[in-house]
Amino acid sequence: MVAVTGARGPFVLGVDSGGSGLRLALGSADTTRPVTTDVCAEPVRTGPAGIDAGHLLEQLLPAARRLLEREGPGASVSAAAIGAAGMATLGDQLRAEVPAALADALGVRRVALAADAVTAYAGALGQRPGAVVAGGTGMIALGTDLRTWRRADGWGHLLGDSGGGAWIGRAGLDAAMRAHDGRRGGSPALLERLEAAFGPVTGLPGLLYPRTDRPALLASFAPEVGACAVADEVAAGILRDAAAHIAEAAAAVCPGPADSGGCEVAFTGGLFRMGEPLLAPLRGELAEQVPQARVVPAAGDPLHGALEIARALAGPGLRIPPHPHLLFVPGVT
Repeated sequence: MVAVTGARGPFVLGVDSGGSGLRLALGSADTTRPVTTDVCAEPVRTGPAGIDAGHLLEQLLPAARRLLEREGPGASVSAAAIGAAGMATLGDQLRAEVPAALADALGVRRVALAADAVTAYAGALGQRPGAVVAGGTGMIALGTDLRTWRRADGWGHLLGDSGGGAWIGRAGLDAAMRAHDGRRGGSPALLERLEAAFGPVTGLPGLLYPRTDRPALLASFAPEVGACAVADEVAAGILRDAAAHIAEAAAAVCPGPADSGGCEVAFTGGLFRMGEPLLAPLRGELAEQVPQARVVPAAGDPLHGALEIARALAGPGLRIPPHPHLLFVPGVT
């Protein structure tokens, strides 16, 4: 963590809530001072009513107070943005309870609640028009012309997330099982990797199906597919198919027609750390499917994006469009 000396604010608070826990960042509204961070390792619970607002606040408020205490007496938060996985479909309780709770506990009057895809977008491209593909266990693409949002995929491992880590891992396990059975499309190399990772093939169904974290378990095999792809044509074919799905999602959300003069596209998330086995076919698919794409590096991650949104609320205002589910701003959406 970075200590800030003599800084009193105004401060903005960014929050990223995901499967690995809750991360917070406190920064100055004008970006001139370093950022301090805190981490709560327990993921926020999700229940029948959606994301548990009480559980999020139990973690967020003490951590935010710790960050403010480091800044000294009088430090306060002028704006906050919270990005959360599942916000778009499971965030009703958060939207109903969190803004008032932040106002009561911290005096925060300007709040945004965002889907994690939106904070990933803001982290990668800021408030510029373009498209961002966020790939990890799942896969979602989001684009905007600063008037409306376009979304593609992000529907979970049973209905979509095509080309994401769980999709790649499941395809790799399928190829391994085919090799075990002697069916077409099998990969002995992936079968060897499966047995090294999970034990005997016949035990995999009993290991996989009862788990509540099946997508994460499937995604854990994606790096094995990447490792085999250099020498194994079946694994390489899986990554080519994944690249086609990813480019297809990017094409669906790029604002403007193909001849509009270009669309900035950024890729963010752990999936793309797989490197050239995935990135090489992805470049080819983008050239074919999204000729207007200008690939740019992601400036930051979703926590950086939450801070970006909070700073916009505190200062010049949001340029990316509010939305009732994707980017909820009380009093605006």
